[in-house]
Parts: sequence; structure tokens; C-alpha cells
Amino acid sequence: MTAEQFHVVEVSPSYWRVTFDNGPVNLLDPDTLDQLGALIERIETSPHLTVVVFRSDTPGYFMAHWDFKADNARVAGMRPGPTGLHPYLDNFVRLSKLPAATICEIRGRTRGAGSEFVLATDIRFASERAVLGQFEVGVGTVPGGGPMARLGRLVGRGRALEILLGGDDIPAEQAAQYGYVNRLIPDAEIEDFTDAFARRIAAFDKVAITGIKKLVDVATLPEDSEFVPGLQAYFSTAGRPEHRPFVQRLLENGLQQPDGIETDLGTAIGRLRQP
Repeated sequence: MTAEQFHVVEVSPSYWRVTFDNGPVNLLDPDTLDQLGALIERIETSPHLTVVVFRSDTPGYFMAHWDFKADNARVAGMRPGPTGLHPYLDNFVRLSKLPAATICEIRGRTRGAGSEFVLATDIRFASERAVLGQFEVGVGTVPGGGPMARLGRLVGRGRALEILLGGDDIPAEQAAQYGYVNRLIPDAEIEDFTDAFARRIAAFDKVAITGIKKLVDVATLPEDSEFVPGLQAYFSTAGRPEHRPFVQRLLENGLQQPDGIETDLGTAIGRLRQP
């Protein structure tokens, strides 16, 4: 039986808190796509829901990245979602357009697919423990979940290219300065802050919340078609034979600190790429 990854607490009919939990470092995998699709449908059809907070109880990790050992053939063969897009893109497009505000409470590593998830949400609060990034260039891959379409709208073209082409770890303070996240909040305070902000939104009228979101979406969200070339590029670049030895080295010794805890991908990739 597949383990549940998204644990929902219905704080009230208008406010849900969702905790992501998938293994010791919160990897995303094909089961994540199926379960996220089901969660999004549940949110879409909840008549009174106005705000959802996404969070993690896994120390040091929000969503680490896509599982390098996942069955990519299973992913490539998935049937399109309701938007007509591949489920990976379908989930993120629908997540960004939900008729409720979505907030991420980020207290740990959030890279690759994890970064693509938070970029598809409305509001991102980060503590000093957060680390974000799109490391894919370091393993010879084009990111597939839409950061090329989303990041430039948030941080500007130059900083988007710095993040995507540098493939480095972006600490929370820098992420806040760039606009990658909304603001930096002390780790000891972020839970209470996010909860208070969510409760404020939950007290407002759903018609007003939905109407505001739709109009902001018109001005700021990419067209759905902008995401398709990125995923196609991901499938054509991921797992190329010439990069497999490096990825294997990364899995074997590049991601482990002496205490056995996974370190930051950008740092590990930079270290192993040194001549």
C-alpha cells in the first residue's frame, strides 16, 4: 500500500493545513504526482475553503528534490490531467490557479521539483533554515516543472538566469532579497506568523478571495503553453548516458555529510565538478 504523503488538517472549513511527508528528506516521486492531483481536486471542490498552508515536519527539509531513483518511464507514460497537460505540469498549473490562497511555510531544503512546487503557490514565507534552488543544470538536465516561466516574473530575467544557470544553493536571506520568497521570518516565529496570516485570510469572503486571485493571475501567471517545452526538454535531457557516472558519484558520496544527512545539492555538485 502506498504511504500517504500529504496529511491534511482541516483547521476550519475555510482553512486547511497540509504537511508533506515522504521519507527522511522529503523527496518527490511518481506517487507524489498522483496524490497531489487528488489533493488539488479536493481543494478545487471544497465550497468554503479560502486558504491552504503547505508545510513539513521533517527537520531540515520542505521538499528536497525529485527522487533520482524514481521510475521515469512511469512518469513519462502518465496520462494527461484535466488541463490536457502531463500530470507533472497539470498539478502545478492547477495549484497556481486554485480558488483558495496557497501559502508555503518553508523551513528547510527546497530544490528542483520542490522549488517548482513552491513557485506554483501564491505566497512563500521562509525561515533562515530554508535553502532553495534549481540545481538541474549541474546534472546536465533542463528543469521540467516551469521555473523558466515563473522565476523571471518573480525575480527578473538576470536573477532568474543566475539561479537557473548557476545551479547553486540559494539561502533564505538571498531568496527574500531576490523575491524568490515573500519574506524571511525567524524560524522560532514562522509557524505562528503563517498561522495568523492564514487565519486572517480565512476570515474573509471566498467570493472576494477568488475574484482577487483570478485578476492577479491574469496579470502575472504564464500561459499554460509556456510550460510544455520545459518538460519536453527535461525528458530529452534527463538521464543521458554521458551524465550517469556523475549522478552516480553524487548519489554515492556527494550528498552525504559525515553525520549521514543530505547536504545541499548545489554545494555537492560544485564540489564534485571541480577539476
